[in-house]
Amino acid sequence: MGAGHAHKLYRHGHSPVHGLPPHTKLAAVFCFVIVVVSTPREAMWAFALYAVLLAAVAYAAGVPAGFLLKRLLIEVPFVAFAVLMPFVAQGERVDVLGMSLSVNGLWGAWNVLAKGTLGVAASVLLASTTELRELLLGLQRLRLPPLLVQIASFMIRYGDVITDEMRRMKIARESRGFEASGVKHWGVLAKSAGALFIRSYERGERVHLAMISRGYAGSMPVIDDVSASRAQWSYALTLPCAALVVCLLGWML
Repeated sequence: MGAGHAHKLYRHGHSPVHGLPPHTKLAAVFCFVIVVVSTPREAMWAFALYAVLLAAVAYAAGVPAGFLLKRLLIEVPFVAFAVLMPFVAQGERVDVLGMSLSVNGLWGAWNVLAKGTLGVAASVLLASTTELRELLLGLQRLRLPPLLVQIASFMIRYGDVITDEMRRMKIARESRGFEASGVKHWGVLAKSAGALFIRSYERGERVHLAMISRGYAGSMPVIDDVSASRAQWSYALTLPCAALVVCLLGWML
């Protein structure tokens, strides 16, 4: 898989959560999200308990609340969609602060906000405690189709390459006195985008030829064989198992 790639969501640490094998964390988050989605929307107290469980994981991982909340801004488009639901949904209406809102829309908005926020929070915690390279190794360990893992791996690496190339081209333009300030400069930016595409394409061809010359035949070698003990699996699955108990209570009460 090559060298590790740090990303902005990752927070370096030495907590027990950081030390878990990546595939156990991936499985735990996936199961947790499935349980949350399966919870009836009327059991509001259950979602509060899920939030407490995630807060406990964040505390164990040493992830500050501010760090987590800042990364949750990624779900703002979903929040905007949920806010509109009570206004556009059909069915029984109720007056709230002088506004006529749909009852089904209110429940739908709550359902989207609660489950979406918990799912995003769990994903952010996963990314905060696991490096990208480890995530790819975890997907490989979970027997995800190798081709998909390779595509994800190359996407991450080429994303870094293209970002660095864009930064260098921007510095080169600015060193020559260029500053985009209107429509008249779109032509220069379009030419830069074309040059970036050509350079990226040519570099991709060179990398592919280099890989073939080193024996690449459609599959990447497994450099690190990540394994997990029974204790590590038990520790990782504590979150989804506790969530499952809450979900069952939500259906029975």
